Order: sequence, then C-alpha cells, then structure tokens
Amino acid sequence: MSWAHLHLALNHVPVIGLPIVLLLLAWALVRRSSELTRASFGLLTLLAIVTLVVQLTGEPAEELVEGLPGVIDSMVEVHEEAAVLGTIGMVIVGLVALIGLWRLRAGRDLARWYPSAVLVLGIVVAGMMGWIANLGGQIRHSEIRPGGAAAVEQSAADLDSD
Repeated sequence: MSWAHLHLALNHVPVIGLPIVLLLLAWALVRRSSELTRASFGLLTLLAIVTLVVQLTGEPAEELVEGLPGVIDSMVEVHEEAAVLGTIGMVIVGLVALIGLWRLRAGRDLARWYPSAVLVLGIVVAGMMGWIANLGGQIRHSEIRPGGAAAVEQSAADLDSD
C-alpha cells in the first residue's frame, strides 16, 4: 500500500464520519443524553486524530501523483492549502470535544451551551471538509472540475462521431 493509497482510503473517514457524529451529537442534545454526548465527543476526538494522519500522508501522496497525466500542480496546491485549514479546524473540534469529555469523565458538569457550541463548530468544519474533499477529487477526476462535465460530454460526442 502506497502513501497515496493510504491517503485516499483515510481521507473519507473525516469527510463522512464527521456529519454522522454530528447527527449523533444533535440527537444527544435532543435527548439530553450525557452518554451520547460522551460517545460523540470521543468519536470527534478520534476523527481529529485520523484527520492528522490524513494530513501527514498528503505530502507523500502528492509526490506520487506529481507528473501524472491530467494532474495539474496548481490544483494540488489549492487542495493542500485548504487541507491545512481543515486539519486545524478538525483538531480544534477534537480538542474542544476532548476537553468536554475530560470534564464529563471527571464528574464535572458541562455548561449547557458547550455541546451546542461543539455542534456548531463541527458543522462549520464539516462544510470545510466537504469543500476540501471536492478540491482533492478534482485532482484526478476531471469530470468534477468546473466545466469538466461539458468536456466529458464533448469527448463522448467526438467518439460517437468517429
């Protein structure tokens, strides 16, 4: 397994996992369940760790795809810069969740607003993760690039006319 393969396999975890965990946290808020809040905070902490691993595998993955046909270096750079911001955001969510988890396990109460604040922060970061994933997907999937669908349709039309 190469670094690029590991990067591609793991990058889906925070992108898909974060919205799922946020739904669990929202349900915890509705139910006023400290157990579900704890589970959500633990999962958010785990997602932050996975996000760090994804970030660390990004540079070796970049080196493997540089120079491949269809790979545009500027797209890789835009994805890389956005990924740094997303990683920072996810680490912040993870740390805030870890602090909340630590307080809950120590038998301390959380302020009522705390899980809601984690949820809102998580929603912002989930949006960032979706945007970052889209930028990463465009590196090798020209059909999702702006104007890419038209280019794919034109290529198909050109093949049909031959």
